[in-house]
Amino acid sequence: SPSTRNCRPAMKTQTKMTLILCSLLPLCASGVQAENIALKITKRYLNFPVSHGQERGRMTFETEGEPALSVAIRLAPEEADYWVFRDVSALEGKTVRIAYDGDPRGLGKIYQSDRIAGQDSLYREKNRPQFHFTTRRGWINDPNGLVFHDGEYHLFYQHNPYEREWQNMHWGHAVSKDLVHWEELPDALFPDGLGTMYSGSAVIDCANTAGFSRDGTPALVAVYTAAGPERQVQCVAYSLDNGRTFTKYAGNPVIDSRDKWNSKDTRDPKVFWYAPAGHWVLVLNERDGHSIYTSPDLKRWTYESHVTGFWECPELFELPVDGDPGNTKWVMYGASGTYMLGSFDGRVFRPESGKHRYTSGSIYAAQTYTNIPAADGRRIQIGWGRISHPGMPFKGMMTMPTELTLRTTKDGVRLVSTPVAELDRLFRPLGEWRELTAEEAGRRLEEFGTADRLRIRTTIELSHATDASLTLSGQPLVAYDMNHNTLNGRFYSPQDPTSMRLTADIYIDRTSVEVFIDGGLYSYSMERRPEAGNDRGFRFRGKRIRVCDLEVFSVESIWQPE
Repeated sequence: SPSTRNCRPAMKTQTKMTLILCSLLPLCASGVQAENIALKITKRYLNFPVSHGQERGRMTFETEGEPALSVAIRLAPEEADYWVFRDVSALEGKTVRIAYDGDPRGLGKIYQSDRIAGQDSLYREKNRPQFHFTTRRGWINDPNGLVFHDGEYHLFYQHNPYEREWQNMHWGHAVSKDLVHWEELPDALFPDGLGTMYSGSAVIDCANTAGFSRDGTPALVAVYTAAGPERQVQCVAYSLDNGRTFTKYAGNPVIDSRDKWNSKDTRDPKVFWYAPAGHWVLVLNERDGHSIYTSPDLKRWTYESHVTGFWECPELFELPVDGDPGNTKWVMYGASGTYMLGSFDGRVFRPESGKHRYTSGSIYAAQTYTNIPAADGRRIQIGWGRISHPGMPFKGMMTMPTELTLRTTKDGVRLVSTPVAELDRLFRPLGEWRELTAEEAGRRLEEFGTADRLRIRTTIELSHATDASLTLSGQPLVAYDMNHNTLNGRFYSPQDPTSMRLTADIYIDRTSVEVFIDGGLYSYSMERRPEAGNDRGFRFRGKRIRVCDLEVFSVESIWQPE
């Protein structure tokens, strides 16, 4: 298809260019001799052919008046597996010199156009998720800088725009007005002399504490990790145009904790304003847990305390218990989805219970939004879905946005995750039934077994059985073992320990599945992997189980083809 093995589009979609073949020049990073070309930018995109049959080479971009950029790429000297691109609209009229230390034949295949290679099939590719965010091209992982500002939800994320595998960490960028439909923008942060752009967060500096604002426009400030070959440091960049362009702070890095911890692993700063004390708080993963720093201005940071027991991508936020603003707990979690509950005084987090788990599966490194209006008040989370999309020129995705709340359960106060209400606009009812046997429920679902996306809500009651399941083409979507209290292989105990019922809200996309159990008390996600040769569709299993209710919904696509 054009998206996966796309030769160059017809000449009418290209710009005829003069490629200036320069003499061999040494690359600064490696000292390896490299051939180079010079291009005067007249179109929006540079398109690059990629072949996984090639070893990675080092490609550098040099433009007068712009920072140099060096990335790893597998330029295809002959047929491309797929094409990637760089948005160079900001460089129109300038000359870009591109050097490459790999097979020089790949340089001759680079071309510029106002369309990306494969754009005709964009968002309609066979394995493109239809209601989860994915990047147009390349690899994505951790969501970064989740912030709401001027009517837009910003989604920054770890991005390798030059390949569908991890490398070259940039901050990708997308925006949404409704948490459902997303517009992908040019990358926001690029590798520099301090390193590649690892994870971080973003805030709106309404009081101009950092002094970045101009003409009354509050700065959107990103705090991120720059990952160099020897160490990881924390840096600041700011934007005065709603995240479209960033200026990196000249005083970077703002935190270099190498001497304190004697560890390279110091990354993923999460920043928020702590109103009671009137200062910024930064939670940073360091060595064996999360460290807490404070600052008056986002530039000067003071180490305060440390909590062990977490790895990567810290979060710390306050939530009311059962919706009561007079009874709150602070939640601290790490990338894996385990969390502690406790108190926080602006400098020290004191655990009171945990560690607990509210989610598992393909989700990782989830982050929550800052600057949500007080009238809304929700704590909204998005995670990285570690999902492959076979044959596609992209990899990874974002999980559905969910609202986090605290609820009193039989085991104490626990974190609950449910899909945000905005997603409801995507679903249309296709059928609803009550009081079915497993065989009857399976027959009701027969016509939906080949659907590429679907939502199913169901309640299963066990009788004369210790286990029950719902499978799709042999893959267990819900597999509950009452005797061992396991759900898809992990421990789960219903609120009523003698209950024989389990409810599940199941979201099926082309390549993934997300499941929310008993109103969000537990959730999990997985790659959609049908058994080879199994085309039986949906099947309920279990001795004399009863399907108390069953609802099926179609799901609209979030994409408008470009």
